[in-house]
Amino acid sequence: MNEVVEIKVLQDYRVWLRFQDEEAKVVNLRPFIGKGFTAELIDYSNFEKVFIEPGGGIAWENGYDFCPNFLKELKGEKIELA
Repeated sequence: MNEVVEIKVLQDYRVWLRFQDEEAKVVNLRPFIGKGFTAELIDYSNFEKVFIEPGGGIAWENGYDFCPNFLKELKGEKIELA
Protein backbone atom coordinates (compact mmCIF):
# COMPACT_ATOMS: atom_id res chain seq x y z
CA MET A 1 0.00 0.00 0.00
CA ASN A 2 1.31 3.42 -0.94
CA GLU A 3 1.13 6.27 1.56
CA VAL A 4 1.97 9.94 1.33
CA VAL A 5 4.14 10.85 4.33
CA GLU A 6 4.98 14.46 3.47
CA ILE A 7 3.38 17.15 1.33
CA LYS A 8 4.36 20.68 0.35
CA VAL A 9 2.13 23.03 -1.62
CA LEU A 10 3.89 24.73 -4.52
CA GLN A 11 2.70 27.36 -7.01
CA ASP A 12 0.15 26.79 -9.77
CA TYR A 13 -1.81 24.04 -7.96
CA ARG A 14 1.17 21.74 -7.81
CA VAL A 15 2.15 19.72 -4.76
CA TRP A 16 5.37 17.97 -3.83
CA LEU A 17 4.75 14.55 -2.36
CA ARG A 18 7.00 12.10 -0.57
CA PHE A 19 5.79 8.52 -0.28
CA GLN A 20 6.64 5.97 2.38
CA ASP A 21 9.11 4.30 -0.02
CA GLU A 22 10.99 7.65 -0.19
CA GLU A 23 9.91 8.39 -3.79
CA ALA A 24 9.30 12.12 -4.15
CA LYS A 25 7.62 13.93 -7.03
CA VAL A 26 5.69 17.04 -7.99
CA VAL A 27 2.18 16.59 -9.42
CA ASN A 28 -0.12 19.16 -10.99
CA LEU A 29 -3.61 18.92 -9.47
CA ARG A 30 -5.13 21.80 -11.47
CA PRO A 31 -6.87 19.49 -13.99
CA PHE A 32 -8.83 17.93 -11.11
CA ILE A 33 -10.25 21.07 -9.49
CA GLY A 34 -12.62 23.83 -10.48
CA LYS A 35 -16.06 22.29 -10.96
CA GLY A 36 -18.75 21.20 -8.52
CA PHE A 37 -17.59 20.96 -4.94
CA THR A 38 -13.96 21.39 -6.05
CA ALA A 39 -14.69 24.96 -7.24
CA GLU A 40 -13.83 26.35 -3.81
CA LEU A 41 -10.28 24.99 -4.21
CA ILE A 42 -9.64 27.48 -7.03
CA ASP A 43 -9.23 29.96 -4.18
CA TYR A 44 -5.56 29.27 -3.44
CA SER A 45 -6.03 29.93 0.27
CA ASN A 46 -8.39 26.92 0.30
CA PHE A 47 -6.14 24.79 -1.91
CA GLU A 48 -3.22 25.34 0.47
CA LYS A 49 -5.16 23.69 3.32
CA VAL A 50 -4.47 20.22 1.93
CA PHE A 51 -3.53 17.60 4.52
CA ILE A 52 -2.53 13.94 4.69
CA GLU A 53 -5.36 11.60 5.62
CA PRO A 54 -4.84 8.71 8.07
CA GLY A 55 -4.85 6.25 5.13
CA GLY A 56 -1.98 8.07 3.42
CA GLY A 57 -3.98 9.97 0.81
CA ILE A 58 -4.41 13.74 0.65
CA ALA A 59 -7.59 15.70 1.30
CA TRP A 60 -9.20 19.05 1.96
CA GLU A 61 -11.74 20.13 4.57
CA ASN A 62 -14.59 19.94 2.01
CA GLY A 63 -14.05 16.17 1.70
CA TYR A 64 -12.30 16.14 -1.67
CA ASP A 65 -9.47 13.64 -1.62
CA PHE A 66 -6.97 11.66 -3.65
CA CYS A 67 -6.14 8.02 -3.02
CA PRO A 68 -2.41 7.42 -2.41
CA ASN A 69 -2.34 4.74 -5.13
CA PHE A 70 -3.73 7.21 -7.67
CA LEU A 71 -1.15 9.81 -6.64
CA LYS A 72 1.66 7.27 -6.90
CA GLU A 73 0.65 6.40 -10.48
CA LEU A 74 -0.09 10.00 -11.52
CA LYS A 75 2.48 11.35 -13.95
CA GLY A 76 4.70 13.83 -12.20
CA GLU A 77 8.15 15.30 -12.11
CA LYS A 78 10.47 13.42 -9.77
CA ILE A 79 12.45 15.98 -7.82
CA GLU A 80 13.89 16.50 -4.38
CA LEU A 81 13.33 19.74 -2.52
CA ALA A 82 16.22 21.21 -0.59
